[in-house]
Amino acid sequence: MFGRPELKNYDLSAEELSKLQWAKVSTSKGVIWIKLFPEEAPNTVANFAHLANTGFYNDLNFHRVIPGFMAQGGCPHGTGTGGPDWAIKCETNTNTSVHRRGTLSMAHAGPNTGGSQFFITFVATPHLDGVHTVFGAIEEDDADSFAVLDSIQGQDAINSIEVVEAK
Repeated sequence: MFGRPELKNYDLSAEELSKLQWAKVSTSKGVIWIKLFPEEAPNTVANFAHLANTGFYNDLNFHRVIPGFMAQGGCPHGTGTGGPDWAIKCETNTNTSVHRRGTLSMAHAGPNTGGSQFFITFVATPHLDGVHTVFGAIEEDDADSFAVLDSIQGQDAINSIEVVEAK
């Protein structure tokens, strides 16, 4: 694939995927807990979990924050131009979840170009449904996580992200 990174596919068993349930996003503003959706986006969740649990996201930042829209992180350069040396396929065809407030979604530069960058929405963004893979969300009654999300500003630190089985 000239000029394009290899598409990485994780072939995890149902048992392995069942352990990838929560993302604990530790930021300079506090912790955001995100319920992951391995049933809807198994490869995206597996990729995010691999990067998180190998320390890829440690000490990065929210490099792009647009008030009233979303906070984006996951770029190792802090500029929005970096990622791993692979990409993953979009899984929008299996998404039943929509972009609501608190949705975790894969950022990309076009179909099948996502790698490590993700965003969390501040508001519903239905124009992104079917375009970006939704792979998790803050639970609607989690006021503490929403308070942290609402406080995020550009360049705020992502101290670490861990993907765990239980909250």
